[in-house]
Amino acid sequence: MANQGTRTYVASIRNHQQVRDDLDSLGFAASKLWNIARWTCDRIWAETGTIPDHGVLKAYLKNHERYADLNAQSSQAILEELAEAFESWYALRENGDENVNPPGYRKHGDDHPRSTVTFKEDGFNHDPKHNRIRLSKGRNLKDGRRDFILCEYAVDPDVTVQNVQQVRAVWTGTEWELHIVCNVEIDDSDAPGDRVAGIDLGICNFAAVAVGDDALLYPGGALKEDDYYFQKERAKCNDNSSRKAQRLDRKRETRRTHFFHAVSKDIVVECAARNVGTIAVGDLNGIREDTDWGDHGNLDLHGWAFDRFTKMLAYKAAEHGISVERVDERGTSKSCGSCGTTDGSQRVERGLYVCEECGLVANADVNGAENIRQKVLPNLACDGGDRDNGWMAQPAVRLFDKSTGRVRPQEQVACEP
Repeated sequence: MANQGTRTYVASIRNHQQVRDDLDSLGFAASKLWNIARWTCDRIWAETGTIPDHGVLKAYLKNHERYADLNAQSSQAILEELAEAFESWYALRENGDENVNPPGYRKHGDDHPRSTVTFKEDGFNHDPKHNRIRLSKGRNLKDGRRDFILCEYAVDPDVTVQNVQQVRAVWTGTEWELHIVCNVEIDDSDAPGDRVAGIDLGICNFAAVAVGDDALLYPGGALKEDDYYFQKERAKCNDNSSRKAQRLDRKRETRRTHFFHAVSKDIVVECAARNVGTIAVGDLNGIREDTDWGDHGNLDLHGWAFDRFTKMLAYKAAEHGISVERVDERGTSKSCGSCGTTDGSQRVERGLYVCEECGLVANADVNGAENIRQKVLPNLACDGGDRDNGWMAQPAVRLFDKSTGRVRPQEQVACEP
């Protein structure tokens, strides 16, 4: 039996010279539709005080001339992206960031940049035998019913492109490339063991992992340094839609995504090595509404895509036969992972937890991870007995190494000049 999952493969276009002009026309059309929808959002906002969602935008603009420059599903994807960008901006404002700007126009003077064009099931046809993908044009850009863009693509030798679900034409700044999203089967693997690991996600320490007699700590310093750098550089851009601003946004998102992938992969590998068959992750749904972390803390929580990270962790774990469960983490930061005593004052500092009842001294995030682990192990009810819990105070620290893009033990990263 196999699980279903998706993979995105980046493909070069072998006949780039022949198809570039047609792809340029679609990329420019996508920017024009974005700008029209952006102007529409402004007008609706001024009249009603609300930002339209993607459903309203689709209904409002489906008869617009520019809508028909692209395949209908490609136009819908542009409007969905804009609506999502507005939702993200509004959430940041609600969390106290008065400096964040709404999504801008895609225009440089009289020039439109080349925007990414998404082709869903009705917008492409895949020929796996000849490594070709046929992309649809919108009605306005067709010379006839049989006018389309035929791209010959190349991928890495070990990649098999099949069961294609979606294709994106992406302008890299120098050329077009295809991002091909495929539905793939992942063979079931036997679980490495029956042990359980708990994961506490946070701000200063991105993840703390407790296995019952061992703990791992993944600091979020590299991610926070990137955020600080890109926010500072972004503030220097006078125009939010400038090439420099958009390039910074893309680079920041790429680096963040890579960090998530590197940490989730390392956690799964380390758990498999410890015979873990189940990973319990603290579910942070509603945490922004339930807890006031201050303006800076709230912004960090909004910016860090915990849900996105958990999904990455889940599909990587599935490949190793490890299941991932979400666990309500309310109260896990206040309870003692050794005796179960609950007292909010026992977390004496952000990084230190001291239990006055049993004398436990622990890293606060590791203590939270242990409590999350115990929530899926009812037989581990805390009874205050004699337990060796020194590991909770001295977790192994694993750092993201920017020089290699991988996660490694702290001593290996620190020892390099």
